[in-house]
Order: sequence, then C-alpha cells, then structure tokens
Amino acid sequence: MRRTELNRPLLLVAHGTREPEGPQVIERLAEATAERLRVPVRVGYVDVIGSTVADALSGVDGPLVAVPAFLAAGYHVRTDLPEQVARTGREDVTVTGSLGPSAEIAVALLDRLREAGWRPGDPVRFAAAGSSDERALRDVRSAARLLGRRCGQWLRPSYVTTARPATDEVCRPGDFISPYLLAPGLFHRRLAELPVAGVAEPLGAHPAVVELIARRYRLAVRDDVSAA
Repeated sequence: MRRTELNRPLLLVAHGTREPEGPQVIERLAEATAERLRVPVRVGYVDVIGSTVADALSGVDGPLVAVPAFLAAGYHVRTDLPEQVARTGREDVTVTGSLGPSAEIAVALLDRLREAGWRPGDPVRFAAAGSSDERALRDVRSAARLLGRRCGQWLRPSYVTTARPATDEVCRPGDFISPYLLAPGLFHRRLAELPVAGVAEPLGAHPAVVELIARRYRLAVRDDVSAA
C-alpha cells in the first residue's frame, strides 16, 4: 500500500446540534482518532451547524474517507450525507457505514453502565433517541440485542422521543438506563431526570468508539486500494 493511500484524510461527520456538549464530543473523537491513525481528521455536520460537509471537503485535496458518527443508518447516513458529498462534485470521497450497531459500541455501553453503578442482575433499560425511519429502528433493536448479550438480559429498546415505547413510560425505579447516545444534550438530560437507580453517561470519546472509527477508516482504505 502506498504512503499516500495510508495517509488519506478522514472526515468525521455528525448530525449537528446547538447544544455545546455535542460538538465538543465530536472534536474529542476527531482528536483521538487522529492520534490513533496518525492521519489528518476533519469534522463536518449534515445539519443545524457548520462546518458543513461541503465546507470540510473544500479544504482537502485528493482521496478522503468520510465516517458518519451516527449510531444507526437512518436518513442522514443513507441519503443526506451521500447527497451532500455528491453536490460538491467530488468523486474521491468514500463514505463508510454508521458506527452502530457494532460490537465496539456494545462494549462501550457496558462500560458506561458499570461506571453508573450497574452490577450483573440489575435491570437495564435501553434508551435511544427515536426515529421515524424503520431501518434506523432496526439498527437500534440490533444494538439492544448486542448489549443484552453482554449484560445477560433481553433488552427491548425504548425511546426518548418519536418512537414507541417511550422510556419515561416503561422505566421502573430499580432500572439502570443505558442511553444509546453519542453525546450529552437535551435527550440525556431528560433521561437523567427519570426516577431510576442510575443513568449511564453517553458514549462520548470512549476508546472503543475511537477504535471503531479507526476500523471503519482502515476497511474503507483497504477496499479502495483492492479495487484500484
């Protein structure tokens, strides 16, 4: 593999939010990934705030790998991001799959639960943001199963908004809530207000998440080089 192929930049793409904690987490993930891979990492957002995907791409010449920092393959991953890339006229951008569901995310979720005081046998409530996209909801159900295998329970997802069942309607005082969220913000604050035994922190820049981004990048580069 040539040096230029090994060192192609990575674009970490997130949804975007005006909650200050969100961009801070994405920036920490970008910094940790750059250190892990020893490649330039830029950040772009598909909605709400900038830099936009087009802005981020405008400063990079040559092949680039875009990794969506999303936990399910909903509209923004399947449609919005590819369309935004296409509108730039760039044909040298490889867009990987979303971060979740994956084994690495399940490992990070379990670590966050333990940090919140969860112990084997304590009931877990899996809580996601919610979506009207059925493919995204399937991904959430898969993510719940992956975590359930690690904590020894059958986990049925609940949702902060949009989808059913609603977390605030199904949680019980002895539950530990596992938020299927990448960053703090409004959804996590809503969960933290619930009368439960504990609420885990969002995934944030957990080392397993960083390693997953790195793996997505390496696979994309390998596949591109193999196809060349």
